[in-house]
Amino acid sequence: MMQIYKVSQSVQFAQQMHQPIVALETAVLTHGLPFPQNVELAKEMEAIVKQNNAVPATTAFINGELTIGMGTDDLAWLGNPETPVRKISRRDFGIASANRLNGGTTVCGTMMAASLAGIQVFATGGIGGVHRHAPMDVSADLEALRDIPMVVACAGAKSILDLPGTLEVLETYGVPVIGYQTSEFPAFYSRQSGLPVDWIVNTPIEVATIAMKQWQYGLSNAILLVIPPPDDADLPQNVVEGWINTAVEEAEQNGIRGASMTPYLLERINQLSNGLSMHTNLALLKNNAVIASLVAIELNKMQLSKVEAQQVY
Repeated sequence: MMQIYKVSQSVQFAQQMHQPIVALETAVLTHGLPFPQNVELAKEMEAIVKQNNAVPATTAFINGELTIGMGTDDLAWLGNPETPVRKISRRDFGIASANRLNGGTTVCGTMMAASLAGIQVFATGGIGGVHRHAPMDVSADLEALRDIPMVVACAGAKSILDLPGTLEVLETYGVPVIGYQTSEFPAFYSRQSGLPVDWIVNTPIEVATIAMKQWQYGLSNAILLVIPPPDDADLPQNVVEGWINTAVEEAEQNGIRGASMTPYLLERINQLSNGLSMHTNLALLKNNAVIASLVAIELNKMQLSKVEAQQVY
């Protein structure tokens, strides 16, 4: 079958040399942050992964081609507000490909892309989930977590969502929620939500071990690794809730819904917080990239040891 995606030379080389790889999304570049912070962050995320001895694989659609592994020029072009871009999830792959569109891949879209290339660790900010006051509005991210075996390092679900409802769906889908040095499901901008995780780990090797054991049973679900934002970027949950409630009310008054809702809410919350929410968003994204890189290294070691053991016998 003809290969319908492009893998960069750096990612191909990493695969050939059995090096750890971390997938990175681009919806945050195209729709999540304003210019030029979006481009600066994308470049810094790649640099952080490299600094932690792993190889970044940023994914996006460029002129209709699913691209896994991007150069700095590609990131700058994709993040330029003058570049026409689409937010690309699972349902958009055929549309983007057939019409030669450009776009940033969501959590779901990036997981699909990474899975095609055999990449098993992914760092993002926050996953999508069940929307507040709209229980039928459920992000495709949750089904991707059900269906794709991958470690997804994040700061929980975006706090604009229904967090208890999101956790209920994850439980139904059999997705283990693993807290990295925390007993609580992070509320994205806040370290605490009052909601428990399924298990607590303190080291990257524990995460890799759980993932390997889980997948040895033939289970196809992801491991959702939830990482609280750094201490110095933590925002009080009750204060954040006030901003969210105001933003949600304004969105309803303005008739904003569907795919436009999340970008609107995030931008409005940043305005209401005088930039504090963006500071936290950037800090947690960078921190997640660090932890994901360390997990990728441990998972890579285990997989190599398994292959070597099989060769011996």
